Amino acid sequence: MYAIFEDGSRQYRVSEGEHVIVDYRPLEKGQEIVFDRVLLVQTNAGLHIGQPYVVGAQIVGKVVEHPSLKYYIQKFRRRKNYRRRKGHRQRYCEVQINQIVMPGA
Repeated sequence: MYAIFEDGSRQYRVSEGEHVIVDYRPLEKGQEIVFDRVLLVQTNAGLHIGQPYVVGAQIVGKVVEHPSLKYYIQKFRRRKNYRRRKGHRQRYCEVQINQIVMPGA
């Protein structure tokens, strides 16, 4: 059983128990998060395709962590005494998918 959902401008294919990294949300670790913009659900009963979303379908997950990596951008011109170094840290939200809810299933 798997599902495809939309979050922000990206789409994610997930199964129960998987971890997925989505955009940052101000939630505490262990809090529940629900994605309701589900595009497709594959179950044992068959394939459900939304137009554009599957009505009543939800993906329930739990926030596991807020990972972040720092990237350094460096510019350098030789013999010109020009050096620039800048850092950027993008924040994310790691979510464990607990349940794919399909109405009537």
